[in-house]
Amino acid sequence: MKVLIVDDIDINRMVLRVAFEAEGHTVLEASDGIEALEILGRQDIEAVLSDILMPRMDGYRLCHEIRTSARLRDVAIVIYTATYTSQSDEDLAGSLGADRYLKKPSPFQTILTALREAIAMPRTAPRPEAWQQVEVLKEYSDHLVAKLEQRNIELADANGRLTILDASKNEFLRVISHELRTPVNGLFGVGDLILEGMAPTEDNRKLHGMFKSSRQRLSSIMEDVLLLTEIDVNGEQFHSAPVSLSAALISAVKSATGFAESRDVKFARPSTNMGLVVGDEVLLARALRSLLETAVKFSVKGKIVGLALEVVADTIRVIIQSRGSTISGAAMPKFFDIFSIGEALTPGGDLGLGPAVAYRILSLFGASVSVANIEPPGIRLTVSLKKA
Repeated sequence: MKVLIVDDIDINRMVLRVAFEAEGHTVLEASDGIEALEILGRQDIEAVLSDILMPRMDGYRLCHEIRTSARLRDVAIVIYTATYTSQSDEDLAGSLGADRYLKKPSPFQTILTALREAIAMPRTAPRPEAWQQVEVLKEYSDHLVAKLEQRNIELADANGRLTILDASKNEFLRVISHELRTPVNGLFGVGDLILEGMAPTEDNRKLHGMFKSSRQRLSSIMEDVLLLTEIDVNGEQFHSAPVSLSAALISAVKSATGFAESRDVKFARPSTNMGLVVGDEVLLARALRSLLETAVKFSVKGKIVGLALEVVADTIRVIIQSRGSTISGAAMPKFFDIFSIGEALTPGGDLGLGPAVAYRILSLFGASVSVANIEPPGIRLTVSLKKA
């Protein structure tokens, strides 16, 4: 059998061609109705397998052209479409001269059977009123295409404005992050001087603790905002290389220990031989520190945040596990969202930017992090890293 496949999607034609040729059939290809007619004018084709929605000339018009041609009217036609799948579409194709009508996807043997049956069928001329219906459909289609083109123009314009706004936002965050450091450091210094000069009463000690806690939180937020901005603006400039996962995790544990001790929580001892992963050691340590501190926030006093390692194929997983509280169902989907910063999701207050920072850093290197509730109550953070 000599078949002409007509479809504007290259991969669709390729898959069908391979299947037909494996069965010993000869295959020609066309990307639309006009190209199909050119081939039909040069070659003797037994059957045409055609899509409907194509540029320049669609499958309906191709049916009409074949059936109204003295030379081509005996060519079998099977319509194969994923767009026009109602009974009225099938009836219209039949009235234009199509012998069979199949919906994508169909098993190859179904397609082959339909073509063989179509070749054996007697041909019928297309009904004149059917082409009038096609003309109405074409006019409506042209109207939709025009509206779609206008909408694409509007979307492109809106996207351009969003790009400008996004760039302005990033520049604003970068300036704010940098420029706030000087006055904030001045406030910190003045605050320390004032507090040191106050009498060592119980109330003053509480004030000193509140000031210290607020200073640490503000410094952490500024640091995280600056890093998030750098990732958004210059993400492609962060380079990856084989790094020691053990070194990054040990550094992260060391950095997070002070925060853990302030809440009477400890970390399990990390392994000293965890292999090499793809990333940047400083940034990876930063991401792991953020996740360790997050686990501490879900821990109760006196508990140990567990650390475990799994190796699956070309992936190394670091599992961070806390005991204490769990995440609510409503909060779970936005756990790594920047905008969850102000929501009190843990007994110790809000999450801050830690989870979002970790998620963004890991994404830079093709890594990922997920979170799940566990029993007894607690959470499990699973970091999946590519082996180097």
